[in-house]
Amino acid sequence: MKTAKRNTKVVATVSDRRCSPEFLQALIEAGADVIRLNTAHQEPADTLRVIENIRQVSDKVAILLDTKGPEVRTTKAPEDIEVKTGDTIELKGAPDEPTTREAICVNYEDFAVDVPVGATILIDDGHLELKVIEGQGVSLICKVMNDGVVKGRKSVNTPNIHLNLPSLNHKDRRYLAFAAENDIDFIAHSFVRNKEDVLAIKAGLDFHGSKAKIIAKIENQEGVDNIDEILDNCYGVMVARGDLGIEIEAAKIPAIQKRLVRICREKRRPVIVATQMLQSMEVNPRATRAEVSDVANAVYDGTDAVMLSGETAHGKFPIEAVKTMASIAEEAEKERDLADNVTPSGFGQDTTVFLAQTAIRASTELPVKAVLADTTTGRSARFLSAYRGPTPVYTRCYCRRVMRQLALSYGIHTAYMEKQPYTYQFLRKAISELLTDQTIKEDDLIVVLAGNFGPNHGASFVEVATPKRILAENRGAPKPDCPAVDGNGKLKDISTKVPIPAAPSHQDHRELHA
Repeated sequence: MKTAKRNTKVVATVSDRRCSPEFLQALIEAGADVIRLNTAHQEPADTLRVIENIRQVSDKVAILLDTKGPEVRTTKAPEDIEVKTGDTIELKGAPDEPTTREAICVNYEDFAVDVPVGATILIDDGHLELKVIEGQGVSLICKVMNDGVVKGRKSVNTPNIHLNLPSLNHKDRRYLAFAAENDIDFIAHSFVRNKEDVLAIKAGLDFHGSKAKIIAKIENQEGVDNIDEILDNCYGVMVARGDLGIEIEAAKIPAIQKRLVRICREKRRPVIVATQMLQSMEVNPRATRAEVSDVANAVYDGTDAVMLSGETAHGKFPIEAVKTMASIAEEAEKERDLADNVTPSGFGQDTTVFLAQTAIRASTELPVKAVLADTTTGRSARFLSAYRGPTPVYTRCYCRRVMRQLALSYGIHTAYMEKQPYTYQFLRKAISELLTDQTIKEDDLIVVLAGNFGPNHGASFVEVATPKRILAENRGAPKPDCPAVDGNGKLKDISTKVPIPAAPSHQDHRELHA
């Protein structure tokens, strides 16, 4: 019998310089669930070529576009510029000027206005440190604090300094339109600081009619401080530890990571842990022991997904990196006693949340081999994912975009299904498919989360039974005289007439989590 071996998802970054269908097929077979494209290093034509190749290979893998957001970078440089400790160098906001030996130029015009004398400036992921010693209008005079090299289009960070950058630049806006035109699944927006940044992205997506979900990249102290309001307005979060570890003291990052993952889980939001997870595999065929532990600890924290960046975008061993990450996640998931036990926040009056929790509890306390659910929007599947049950969740999706978006959620294994008029039809078809591919056996115990009132009305019941019993029962469509059917044989919405069990009391709620 086949079983789903891994619940934690793998995000792999792909460059337009290495994106052949053969390469993408190998990445996906190795374990990649989501393909990330970094638009900071691409133009739309480059991105489109990668997307076309991805969709040629798979209709299930999700596509995540990473937009620049309010970030600062050096401008193009005709040559690398070597600097020595103690040198003084001019830095100015001049988006249209190249970076030269005379002046380092950055893409934010008011940079010298926002950054005061005495501030620290870090270039290229912190590899070069500058100290501002003098302001000269549109320019800053900086002292070089360590030997290094200045290159074009490298990151510029100003720890603890707020920059009045707009949420979206011109290139970002172009890519929001691009996302709508090409049915992109996720937009991962960089340097999200507050809910206003998220709302600006949402407004842009809505304007173009895009259904892409927003992943907020947390990369500075402001984003960490405002995580609750950010989560209330976005689909999920990426803990982007590269810039985060530059903007904030590196020693604080592990605790911040754990806190962000915990909050996301409590609020039922997908979370990705990213950056430098297997960085040594850019040049080596095997990960370091520290990197293996890093990935495993993210899994123990209960993250939905772990991400590869340069390892797969331009590294020497991209396929090996994906296999390594998938293998680490699979092994770490076996040690459930080491995992953080986080309970999502209360369900209030939400019936679907209560039923999802009940389904996972059943899979925990009974010898259940699979959880089966159908979904129109992905909501019930995400709720099932939030509880991090021990049993794989097999979800049948009535929308291909929803199927792809669930590729980011922990423990959810999806397939597309044409919308079924009645629940019994969904059950028969889905169970038959799982039996055919030997995912389950006919005498296995399974949990079903589904709805009695058609696919558009959400979950309304949980059932525990064997496939043999479900298929043996003569479950058919409602008869014409059934009060749930109108004169044309169509299901009526009678959900308001059907009593729903009251949510548990406070005492019951505590017992549920005991």
